[in-house]
Amino acid sequence: MARRTPQPLNRLERHLFHEGTWRQAWRKLGAHPGRHRGQRGFWFATWAPRADRVEVIGDMNGWDGCHHPLERISEEGLFQGFVAGARAGQRYKFRIHRPGLTLDKADPYAFATEPPPATASVLTRSTYAWGDQAWMADRHARNSRRSPISIYEVHAGSFLRPDGRVPTWGELRDPLIAHVRELGFTHVELLPVMEHPFYGSWGYQVTGYFAPSARHGAPDGLKALIDGLHQAGIGVILDFVPAHFPSDDWALARFDGEPLYEHADPRRGLHPDWKTCIFDYGRPEVRTFLTAAALYWLSEYHADGLRFDAVASMLYLDYSRAEGEWLPNAHGGREDLDAVALLQQINAAVYAEFPDIQTWAEESTAWPKVSRPTWEGGLGFGFKWDMGWMHDTLAYLSEDPIHRRHHHDRLTFRSVYAFSENFALPLSHDEVVHGKGSLFGKMPGDPWQKLANLRLLFAAQWSTPGKKLLFMGGEIGQEREWAHEAEVDWCLLDRPEHRGLVALIATLNAHYVAEPALHRGDCEPEGFAWIAGDDTASSVLIWRRRDPLGEGAEIVCVLHFTPVPRPSYRIGVPHPGAWELLLDTDQGRFGGSDLRPPKPVSTEPVPSHGHAQSLDLTLPPLGALWLRAPNASPEP
Repeated sequence: MARRTPQPLNRLERHLFHEGTWRQAWRKLGAHPGRHRGQRGFWFATWAPRADRVEVIGDMNGWDGCHHPLERISEEGLFQGFVAGARAGQRYKFRIHRPGLTLDKADPYAFATEPPPATASVLTRSTYAWGDQAWMADRHARNSRRSPISIYEVHAGSFLRPDGRVPTWGELRDPLIAHVRELGFTHVELLPVMEHPFYGSWGYQVTGYFAPSARHGAPDGLKALIDGLHQAGIGVILDFVPAHFPSDDWALARFDGEPLYEHADPRRGLHPDWKTCIFDYGRPEVRTFLTAAALYWLSEYHADGLRFDAVASMLYLDYSRAEGEWLPNAHGGREDLDAVALLQQINAAVYAEFPDIQTWAEESTAWPKVSRPTWEGGLGFGFKWDMGWMHDTLAYLSEDPIHRRHHHDRLTFRSVYAFSENFALPLSHDEVVHGKGSLFGKMPGDPWQKLANLRLLFAAQWSTPGKKLLFMGGEIGQEREWAHEAEVDWCLLDRPEHRGLVALIATLNAHYVAEPALHRGDCEPEGFAWIAGDDTASSVLIWRRRDPLGEGAEIVCVLHFTPVPRPSYRIGVPHPGAWELLLDTDQGRFGGSDLRPPKPVSTEPVPSHGHAQSLDLTLPPLGALWLRAPNASPEP
C-alpha cells in the first residue's frame, strides 16, 4: 500500500502527529509491508496513550500477543514495531493492555478488513496500476465552479443485486459505467465505501476510515472501478463521515479503555439521534486522523471530491439536544469552535494538496460562508448542498396543481439567497427512504401526471443555478421508495413511459454540458435573471440563464406547473428573431403528449415583461420549455 518501504516514525513525524498537522499519517500508521534487518514482513504503528503494552495479534502468531509486542516511541502514546514473516492477506488486531483490562481492537488506520460481521483488520499490499493519467491531467477543467457538474448518487450495495447479494466492485463496474454514460452524468457520487459493520447504515457509521468495505471485495477492486469511471470520462465523489462513528467495542470507541477518538464528556461525545460517538474535534491526534483520512482517498483512490455528511451536526453544540444537555463554547455560544477549526483545517489541506478537486458540504442551516475560503473566515468547502431548494421544491410539487398558486413562493424564495454560497441542488437518497416515498410517489395525479411532474421537476432542477445531483432510481421514475436490500427496479425500463424519463435525463445532461449559459453561471448572479416570477394564477415561472463570459447563447426557461395546456401565452424576451426550441418535456419521446411540434418560434414586436420583443407560446401541460436565443445582439 505504501509507496516506499516505511521506516520507524522519525522525530518530525511524531511531532506532527501529536500536533494534529500530519497530513500523510497513513503512510506510517497502521500496517505497511517492508523490511527490517534483512527480513520481510510488516511494520505496525498505532496510538494508545493509556496503554501499558500493545501487541500485534493475528494469523501470523496464532492470535497470541506474547510474540509481537510493539515499542512505545513517544510519551504521548505512539507504539511501533516490525513483525517478520507477516504477509498480505493475514488478519490482525492490536491487543491493548492496561491494569485490569485487555482490549482487542481493529486497526484505526487499516487499509483492508475482513467482511462483516467479522471484525479483524487485514494486511494488504496494493498492486494496482492506474490507467487514468489523461483524466487526472485534465480534471481541473471538470471540477471548477464554471464547469458542468451533474452527479449520479449511488449506493453500491443496491444499484444491482446479482443473485440477491451485494455486488463486487468488478460486477458493479461495467453496468454502472454504461448506465451513467447513457444518462450523460459528469460525476458519480458513492455513498460511503468505507468499512461499516451495519449494512443498514448505508455506510454512514464508519469503523474503517482507510478501508473500503470488504463486502464488495479487495481494495484494488474499488481502484479499478474508479479508474474505469475516469477512463470513461466520469468523475468520482466519495461520501466522507467526520461527524460521528459507531460505538462497537472492537473499533474506535474507547480505543485504549477510555474515550480517545471521541469526546470524553457525553454532552459532546455521544450523539442523541444516532447513539454514536462524536469525535473529539479539538484533540490534535484526532485532527491528524481525520485530515489524513480525507487526503488518503484523494491520494490513493484518485477521488475527485469528498462530500462531507451531516456537517450541521458538527457545527452546533446543541444539535438535537434540549436545554441543559449541551455545553456552551468558551464564549457562551452554541457553535462548536473545535469542529469549525477542524473543517477549516481539512479543507485547507485538501485544496493545498489537490487544487483540482472539490469538497461538498451537506449543511442544512444558514451557517454563513460554508463554501467560502478559510482566509475569508469561511469553512472552506467548494460547494454546499441546497437543502432548502430540495425541500421547498418537493413540497410544492407534492401539492395538487389546483392548489399550487397558493404556494408559489416556495419556488421563488430561493432567489433571495441563491448566490450566497456555491450551491448544489440535491435530490438525494434521504428523500426517498423512511416512509417518504419515491420521487414518483410524491407527485400528485394519475401515473401520466406523476411522470409529467417528474419531467417538470428535473427540467426545473437542471435549469436552476447550481450543480445537479440525483439519486439512483429517480431517473427511471422508480415507483417504490429505495430499499437497501433490493436493487433498483430496472424492470421499469421495459415500459416506454419510464424509458422516456431516461431519455429526458440524457437530454438535460447533454444540453447542460453543451450550453455554457446553463452551467458557467451556476454560482454567479450574472448567470440568472427573472422574466416572470409572479404569475401565481397560471403557476408559471420564466427565467433567463446567461453565460457570465458572454460567449454562449442565452437560454430562456419556461416552467408550467398545471395539467392544462395554455395557448397564446406571451413572454417577453431580450433578443429579437427566431428562438430555437431546445427542450420540450412534453415530447412523445419523453413520455409526453406531443402537444406541439419542436420547431423554432419567432419574436413579435409586442412588449411584454419589460421587453420590446415577445414570443407567443403554447405551454404544454405540466411541462417545461427551454428556448435558445438567436445569434443576435440583445436589445439595449
